[in-house]
This record gives sequence, structure tokens and C-alpha cells, in this order.
Amino acid sequence: MAHLTINERTAENVTILDLDGKITIGDGSVQLREAVRKLLEQGHKNLLIDLGKVDYVDSSGIGELVSCYTTTKNQGGQLKLLNLTKKIQDLLSITKLLTVFETFESESEALASYGG
Repeated sequence: MAHLTINERTAENVTILDLDGKITIGDGSVQLREAVRKLLEQGHKNLLIDLGKVDYVDSSGIGELVSCYTTTKNQGGQLKLLNLTKKIQDLLSITKLLTVFETFESESEALASYGG
């Protein structure tokens, strides 16, 4: 059974990935990497990852988020995070990564930040 479900949708000029489950070593982190890589190859540069239903992220998952962010940035895109759970927010805060990512609590605010 997959530990992570990724639903893809588009709003304005942004591709939103709704994640549900766990981002952990092996399963979730690989799925996330492949989803982001595929989108970038298809020319989708504005990515928004909704973490509202992600109940667990391990260090590998955090590393994968950073890797996706870097890859997207290197290809001239933007990757932002939406609906961080308290656990994820704390984890990003402890690892000082909260300053790296642009994070949003509201999808409409997040979409507006891409400058349509």
C-alpha cells in the first residue's frame, strides 16, 4: 500500500499537488520527487505543495522537499508550501528551513503570490 497519495490540479497558472499520507524514506519521498520532476519536464514551473493532510514527515521527507525546491528553482520555477501542519512547521523551524520555503495558510494567498 502506498503511504502517500498525490493529487494534481491546476489553479490559474499554478500546479497544486495535494499530498495525503506520509513523506518518508522510500515510499513518499520517491513519489514526491517523481511527481515534481515530471511536472518540471512538462514545463510546469509554478508548484504549490499542499501538506494539510500529511500526517508524518521524516528527515528523508524533509530532504526531499528541499531537493524539490532546489530543482524547481534551478529550472527557473517556484515551489511553495501550503497548509503546513503544526508538526511539519515545527520540524521546518527546528531545521531552520522555515526561512527557505515560502509557506501559506490560504490557497488564494499562495496563488496570488506567484504574480499570475
